[in-house]
Amino acid sequence: MTTTPQSTATDVPAQEDGGATILEIGQQPDAWREVATSIDPRAEGFLRDVTAHADLRVILTGAGSSAFAGEIVAPALRHHLGRRVEAIATTSIVASPRDHLEPRTPTLLVSFGRSGNSPESLATTALADEIVDDVWHLVLTCDENGTLARAHADRPDSLVVLMPERTNDTGFAMTSSLTSMMLSCLLLLGPATRDDAETLARAAQHVIELQPEIRALAGAKKQRFVYLGAGPFEGLARESALKLLELTAGEVVTYFDSPLGFRHGPKSVLDSDTLVLVYVSTDEYTRRYDLDIIAEIRAQLGPDSVTVISAEPLDDAIVLPGLSGLGDSSVALAYLVFAQYLALFTSLEHGKTPDNPFPSGEVSRVVKGVTIHPMTTGR
Repeated sequence: MTTTPQSTATDVPAQEDGGATILEIGQQPDAWREVATSIDPRAEGFLRDVTAHADLRVILTGAGSSAFAGEIVAPALRHHLGRRVEAIATTSIVASPRDHLEPRTPTLLVSFGRSGNSPESLATTALADEIVDDVWHLVLTCDENGTLARAHADRPDSLVVLMPERTNDTGFAMTSSLTSMMLSCLLLLGPATRDDAETLARAAQHVIELQPEIRALAGAKKQRFVYLGAGPFEGLARESALKLLELTAGEVVTYFDSPLGFRHGPKSVLDSDTLVLVYVSTDEYTRRYDLDIIAEIRAQLGPDSVTVISAEPLDDAIVLPGLSGLGDSSVALAYLVFAQYLALFTSLEHGKTPDNPFPSGEVSRVVKGVTIHPMTTGR
């Protein structure tokens, strides 16, 4: 895969101007184009043979944002492949492997990992090798020197797909790394095409041009942010909430849910200092529930307390043009760029250093302190 050098230290804006994080968010349109034009034909052959198994199970796995990537793309892969596709976090698999791994079910384990150095990432692939009779691995990562990439580089039952070098984000939060891995997965196993990647890149460029409006939202300095979305957008809402929580170092309360689920108790979080963001589905049926919750919360808190992101023309919404015809798993990439900017600008409003919002090390870019315990019982 063609690589592009990362910015040097002298090129990076000051932390109060967004640091490396603002560059890494803004590079996504070009990074997606690069991902789409550099798919190795050998990858397509490997996956064609694996997905030909009629009883194949596909597990999408990762930790944190990488886990949420699986939640977002899983529905598209399920429809496209006609196979059982599930998103299960590495943290869940490592803690309770026999609850999630099926010995006699042929399995393709798709691992998302920015660096591939999270302890649970390698442990999950090792557990799959130990427990599952027939298992193949697809590793999507941004670091060819990471532990996960090196462990699977020369295995005949594994395929390592590297993202453009510049997407190995140096900032704390996963931005271009996350969306590039998601796009790669949709291109390799889902319905996405190179034309779709170009469409998404143009939509992301539109979001980049909306930075003044997004800064204004952050400037209101709301103390609670609620993200709502259905289907693939529930994973998107979860990732959006995490991004803002991370970059504000937990100073701002965030929550996520589906529009229907939100009414069942979680709606109690709403107050006058809350901003609600609703991701409107491209599916006509699902969209009805999105519109219902928008109207309900606007009536309760007022119109300025709800921000609506839509791919279709909609009154009082931020509309990302040109996305008609794409499913929610794909559209989520463009919506994510909006969420990333909102998290970044809210971080700056609270005086944080976005490239390292935890300067004392309470939370690290690659998780530390995890002990991987050996399995001591046989099958």
